[in-house]
Amino acid sequence: MKKYTQHIYYSMPVQLFLLHFRKYQVLLLVWFILYSTINGDFFKTFGVKALFFIPEYNGQNSFLGVFLVGVAWGMYMVSWNITTFILHSKRFNFLVTTTHPFLKYCINNSLLPLIFTIFYFVRLYQFGTEEELKGSLNIYADMGGILLGFAFLVLISFAYFFTAGRTIDRSLPQRKDIPSSTFLPKQLREEARNGVLVKYFIGDDMKFTRVSSRNYVSQSYVDDVFRRHHISTLVVLVLGFFFLAIVGFFLDNPVLELPAAASIILFFALLIATMGALSYFLQSWSLPFAIVLLLIINFLLFHEVIDTRNKAYGLNYTNKKERPLYNKASLHALSTPQIIEADKANMTGILNNWKARQNEAKPLMIFINVSGGGLRSAAFTMNSLMQLDSLTNGELMKHCVMMSGASGGMIAATYYRELYRKQKDSLYSSVRFRKEVTDAVTGDLLNPIFTSLVTRDLLFNRQEFTSGKFKYLKDRGYAFERKLAKNTQGLLNTTLAATKKDEVEATVPMLMFNAVINSDGRKLIISTQPVSFLMKPAETNNDPTIGADAVDFTAMFREQNAMDLKLVTALRMNASFPYVLPNVWLPSDPVIDVMDAGLRDNYGPETTMRFIDQFRDWIAANTGGVLIIQLRDNMNDNWQQLTETKNIGDVMLSPGTMLQKNWGKIQQYFMTDQYYYLKSNSPFPLQRIEVMYIASNKEKQAAMSLHLSANDERDVVNSFYHPQNRAAIDSIRKALGR
Repeated sequence: MKKYTQHIYYSMPVQLFLLHFRKYQVLLLVWFILYSTINGDFFKTFGVKALFFIPEYNGQNSFLGVFLVGVAWGMYMVSWNITTFILHSKRFNFLVTTTHPFLKYCINNSLLPLIFTIFYFVRLYQFGTEEELKGSLNIYADMGGILLGFAFLVLISFAYFFTAGRTIDRSLPQRKDIPSSTFLPKQLREEARNGVLVKYFIGDDMKFTRVSSRNYVSQSYVDDVFRRHHISTLVVLVLGFFFLAIVGFFLDNPVLELPAAASIILFFALLIATMGALSYFLQSWSLPFAIVLLLIINFLLFHEVIDTRNKAYGLNYTNKKERPLYNKASLHALSTPQIIEADKANMTGILNNWKARQNEAKPLMIFINVSGGGLRSAAFTMNSLMQLDSLTNGELMKHCVMMSGASGGMIAATYYRELYRKQKDSLYSSVRFRKEVTDAVTGDLLNPIFTSLVTRDLLFNRQEFTSGKFKYLKDRGYAFERKLAKNTQGLLNTTLAATKKDEVEATVPMLMFNAVINSDGRKLIISTQPVSFLMKPAETNNDPTIGADAVDFTAMFREQNAMDLKLVTALRMNASFPYVLPNVWLPSDPVIDVMDAGLRDNYGPETTMRFIDQFRDWIAANTGGVLIIQLRDNMNDNWQQLTETKNIGDVMLSPGTMLQKNWGKIQQYFMTDQYYYLKSNSPFPLQRIEVMYIASNKEKQAAMSLHLSANDERDVVNSFYHPQNRAAIDSIRKALGR
């Protein structure tokens, strides 16, 4: 038994497996990230794991989608084996005497991939049965599709390596030396010194073969064979880069829009391949080279020799000399008492138009606030708006003055508002009450983002497109907008200018898009109307010592064609979650960039309460009060079991993650305080009613992602009818006399 155990321990598969943990551990980081993602630990709240279990291709979870994931998985495996072969082959010199050394290496290097694949399939089966409600046969079909795609790519790759191996053998017919009988012990001592002693390996016919003196040759021959095999493997890596570049160039063709999981796997394959190439060519100079390369890229970016920054489509970035200044003085100039009064007069006219459309002398004024939360919030917001509008016979939208919020909630609110704006068109007269509108805003958005990230952004793709009068780079921001516009039948692919007239006439609610300026945390407010009165609190309108904490986008960028900004671009600026979407930089001096509105106001009430406070006198004189309807994708005052510090990891990570974990709660505490302060000082009735997503299973809340599983969407939609929400719905109907 001891002897048998030693044979296993000194076999090449086991020694290679252990070698990966002893050498170049950085490569294992990729495996760890993949493992954590599939296990649901990495980006858990964003539901990234679902991308690996229900890959979508052309909007459908089909066999072709899982096949493409299998192909990507095959590319990752080939990249992994190529990289480690380059790094470790010198420790297994006996392979050069076998046929197809690289193939033998891959077979013996399969222990780690095999363990991971089994784990992947176990989690896939669990997810399919529990989350997607699939039958076993459908799940097995998905597994078969992945394996088929994997086999397809691997067979193509090894067909190349077989050809390359035969060419190498023919080119070295006279170089093989006959080893002496005394050579084996010396070779074994050399391998032991290198940390690897192998007595058995998987050879021909997939059988364990004992390493003998016949498997050793002179070092010069070893070096020649491995060098030529390394060159052959690097050719594959170059072809891989070339393939990704081709995909990026033709990515607008939906056929090339890979499943997001495939794009993620390809990204890691690319990362590993780059590491291998640097290690082979530069050896110990790899790290210095990488540092110098980063410095060069940084220099080129700083001097705008190459410019990969994402832009707001529709704005004019060409005139660098006449960009508006972004400083304290310029913000003060945009919010002088005279400008604020003029903008308030303009808004008062809109409010008068709104009142003229109502049937009551003092109608109820409604503000709708929606929360961020990816497609989870989009699904809940859209279904809630559709149901509430239907239950009130259209009075909800008629009484609504303004909609504001963040991220996914604003995607749904904007789409529903546009459907309402188009209701005069027979094509859209009743569309907004159909289930299809919820499906439209929950259509997958992650696939195009990650595919573009891998095939365009990381390869510095220079493709351009035209929007209005100007050209912009195609990147993952462009891919997001293009897919969102397609999912919503093009209704969001219109400009601020095109919707201004309807907002002025108050035939539709106004939209207030928000984003956060990355450099100082100020809010960027995007509206068709001048809103300088929202740049600072009402009590400070005439106080020049109080600076603005928000910026009126259309006023600041008036000369840069601000009104040509598309709604879908405003939504992206409103929903630019870090890393998933690029920050949008704006043509100011100095340049500023913006990110997700949820960083400052994830639920939308800050803008609403400031608006109410600015027009409190008009509201008191012309309305019967204000109702704020809060549609949110999580529960308010949701008491959770406190997280205890149990280990050294908690001690180290808790200080850094505390703010991230509690940011939403901190915002909620602040906004609740502001609401009741405003309520206690309002000369009119002020009420807030919350309709919330309440998960049927608190342990399995729908993920905050740009991709929703079938079970998650069903849970989100059904939560509208939760008993707690029914009471809120009855209150809304009662307030509207329905």
